[in-house]
Amino acid sequence: MPEVMTTAGRVRGRVEEGLAVFRGIPYAEPPLGEARFQASRPAIRWDGVREAYSFGPPAPQDANMAGRSGGDLFAGTGDDWLTVNVWTPDPDPAALRPVMVWIHGGAYKHGFSGSPGYDAQHLARDGDVVFVSLNYRLGVEGFAHLDGAPANRGLLDQVAALRWVRENITSFGGDPDRVTILGDSAGAGSIAALMVMPSAKGLFRRAVGQSLPGTFLSDALARDVAAAIAAEAGRRPTAADLSGVDPRELPAAGHAVEGKMREHEERWGAFAHTLTAFSPVVDGEVLPEAPWQALAGGAGRDVDLIIGHNRDEYRLFLLFSGLLGKVTDQQAAQALRIFGPGRDGERAYRAAFPEASAEELYELVQSDWLFRMPTQQLAEAQVSGGGRAHLYELAWQSPGSGGALRACHGLDGPLLFGTYDAHLGPAAIGPEGVAEARELTSQIRAAWTSFAASGDPGWPAYDREQRLTRVFDVHPSVTAYPQETSRRLWKDQTFSALPLLAT
Repeated sequence: MPEVMTTAGRVRGRVEEGLAVFRGIPYAEPPLGEARFQASRPAIRWDGVREAYSFGPPAPQDANMAGRSGGDLFAGTGDDWLTVNVWTPDPDPAALRPVMVWIHGGAYKHGFSGSPGYDAQHLARDGDVVFVSLNYRLGVEGFAHLDGAPANRGLLDQVAALRWVRENITSFGGDPDRVTILGDSAGAGSIAALMVMPSAKGLFRRAVGQSLPGTFLSDALARDVAAAIAAEAGRRPTAADLSGVDPRELPAAGHAVEGKMREHEERWGAFAHTLTAFSPVVDGEVLPEAPWQALAGGAGRDVDLIIGHNRDEYRLFLLFSGLLGKVTDQQAAQALRIFGPGRDGERAYRAAFPEASAEELYELVQSDWLFRMPTQQLAEAQVSGGGRAHLYELAWQSPGSGGALRACHGLDGPLLFGTYDAHLGPAAIGPEGVAEARELTSQIRAAWTSFAASGDPGWPAYDREQRLTRVFDVHPSVTAYPQETSRRLWKDQTFSALPLLAT
């Protein structure tokens, strides 16, 4: 059994198909008692050898998304939520392999590094990298903006995990000077934040963001949302008050607010029409500025970036909400008015896409507002600030479920990890898509691991004139940004922290 000495004590892992695997290593102490709602603290030292055979428990969370439940996977017990897992070809300090650190998505309110879809054995083995995944606080524990608590505690957990990597990864055969962070959806939003957070500076060299969501909250909006959640729990939005509620009971308050978000539209604007009450907070301290503005000012110029989106992002949420094939023109018009750019987004979209059906317009504008245009503009901001970015689009039209999901949100996860039987894999890929999925997996995995090793993913860096973009498909290509019509619609709009509209 492989053993490694960490800063908190010795851990023992297992050898699995040629890899040394360590699961559930604490990188911080459990955030309970006096540590509840505070920045994470270093792990408590232990004597002897700690068995690192099993994943640490998931953070307390609401496992529902659009009415669908994640089931028992996210309902673990135990308080050691803040743990990391390591897959390494060889825990030899002299090896100095590239390191990849995975930050899971889940709307900032659910997710678990131990999910079967995040089994990193193939990435570590095929890519010859040391792969790390982590848990962080979610929902109210991690992201509600409370008096008496630092903002963005979930992001501060991620910083603590990255410090653990900096201090310990050499013992697992990794190079602390070649750390690449990567994640999808809320994980990509976390990465955009980490790129501009002062506390994360110097902890990673490269970053990969898959399907960045554009929702970052202003201080005022975040406090208003937290007040609504606390009221559901019969408490005030303070760390002291909410500390009296069991951590596993609090997610119900967030879920209750999400069930009536649209009642807050006058105050919360477009955010009231999203599927989560949680997002990073531009509080001026932990996160001084929204990523687009901070990167344009040069905050991330020392970090190389891959950023990209899927072609049909919002298709997944159409399926979840039961709207596939049922969107009316009235629903499309409402979505265009809420999410479209400028004062006349509906007219602009209808003029730009004259042949689009109601469902296509409904999907397009929400794909653009929530994922595609924030992603494209983040690449622009990184380049404007003197940094380097590589832009991509996943365009593969997945054949599962009769082809209904296409290149939807979340498809990139099973393709990266090669876990076609977990998460979205069975619905989007299905047995009929496995052969083509393997080709996509080969493309994406080779690009990401090459980038982690050398900074070169295999296609040119993005610039504001040519806008070269890697398109991942069965027949891949490098072309000018493929969503040019949408880009032009949004070119004069800027993404920033969402405001509180009324008080």
